[in-house]
Amino acid sequence: MSKRKPVSRSGRFSGGPGDDVVAYTESISFDQRLWRHDIQGSIAHATMLQSIGVLTKKELTAIKRGLSAIAKDIETGVFEWNPDYEDVHMNIEAELTKREPAGAKLHTARSRNDQVALDTRMWLRDEIVDTIAELRLLQSALVNSAADNASVLVPGYTHLQRGQPVYFAHHLLAYVEMVDRDISRLQDCFERVNICPLGSGALAGSTIEIDRGLVARQLGFVDAKGKPRITQNSMDAVSDRDYIVEFCAAAALIAAHYSRLSEDLILWSSAEFNFVRLGDAYTTGSSLMPQKKNPDIAELARGKTGRIYGNLTCLLTTIKGLPMTYNRDLQEDKEPLFDTADTIRATTRLLASMLPTMTVNPEACANAVGDPLLLATDLADYLVNQGMPFREAHDVVGSLVALSEKSGVAINQLSDSELQSVSKLLTPAARSVFDLKRAMKKRKMVGSPGSTQVSKQVGRWRKALQSLTEASR
Repeated sequence: MSKRKPVSRSGRFSGGPGDDVVAYTESISFDQRLWRHDIQGSIAHATMLQSIGVLTKKELTAIKRGLSAIAKDIETGVFEWNPDYEDVHMNIEAELTKREPAGAKLHTARSRNDQVALDTRMWLRDEIVDTIAELRLLQSALVNSAADNASVLVPGYTHLQRGQPVYFAHHLLAYVEMVDRDISRLQDCFERVNICPLGSGALAGSTIEIDRGLVARQLGFVDAKGKPRITQNSMDAVSDRDYIVEFCAAAALIAAHYSRLSEDLILWSSAEFNFVRLGDAYTTGSSLMPQKKNPDIAELARGKTGRIYGNLTCLLTTIKGLPMTYNRDLQEDKEPLFDTADTIRATTRLLASMLPTMTVNPEACANAVGDPLLLATDLADYLVNQGMPFREAHDVVGSLVALSEKSGVAINQLSDSELQSVSKLLTPAARSVFDLKRAMKKRKMVGSPGSTQVSKQVGRWRKALQSLTEASR
């Protein structure tokens, strides 16, 4: 077994770890994606060191030059990552020191403990911003589909049983509201991510009087007024992974919403419902049954929810019993974080691309929503307007439904005498309840699936999303 002495091991050790230890402990295979943020953090740290006299201007220039050259090599794919140096931080620092001797001073008043906390916070800030932008695109796809099918009515379901009529657009807008809450949670998470931990050292800061505020300002860790936001406890700063857990928890809710949307799409595209057809590019066939058109993308989106939940559970389990402060267990935070972020963004993009390919079958929807029992509650409301207590009205309509089922005659086709046998208030005028268009116009309250309200909500969301898009340019 060969022995190495990587840069990350100090003179305290007589030799380096064995091959098996290197393979087990390296993180460069997955944390190299932090390279851009690691270099940005190092440049800010070096600038600060020069401002307090640790580096000369010439040394700062050399360090910046070396880091810029390394960044270019990484971007072009010529940089060689070495597992002997364990992680992204030591790979970059070791290469910098080879190219620029001044690089040996860069780690002054800095530990990999606060360095990795900085890098992950910076990476996650960017990821949150990009994820929110893609969630807005998904909202737009949902709103556009709602607008394109504004006149289509479908049954609304509880317990997967037909309940009351709603506009197809109203159903889709429910997911727009869900996604908006997801965005709000990510924005809230961003506030706690956006705090600079650099300067906390390994756990107890440094005796060198550094300027943490300068670093924070350079890296954008500031509040709305430009005041630097820095961690207030060095021990907490290097061991805190709450911001990662919080992001993954928010992502778990996003995944739950995607799973519910996917389930609706899967049901609607089945032969039993036949409400929608999904574009060929987002479905697959069967290796055996030539007639099949399977909603695989929606099924995978539903299936990946368990993966997102698993990552969250992994993180919570990892941190639950750790003593202060940094422990190597925390290396296990990155793969669940990266996988969650990648999975959520990929799923968001695919759903946003798939929805515009979805076509609605108006005839199948009309046949389903034509069931007069969907307006049974409206009939109970009619009786309430005639002075009957709701509980009594509920029982009366229930008896009428039972009579309809027993006689095999649709509830809206029962004779006048049959209606009167259940309640004298069920005059021929009660039949007006079963006019579907009239029933939808009567749903006038904010948040209801009425004709006017749904139109207003589609317009509201289109205007809001357009404003957000313009503001982000």
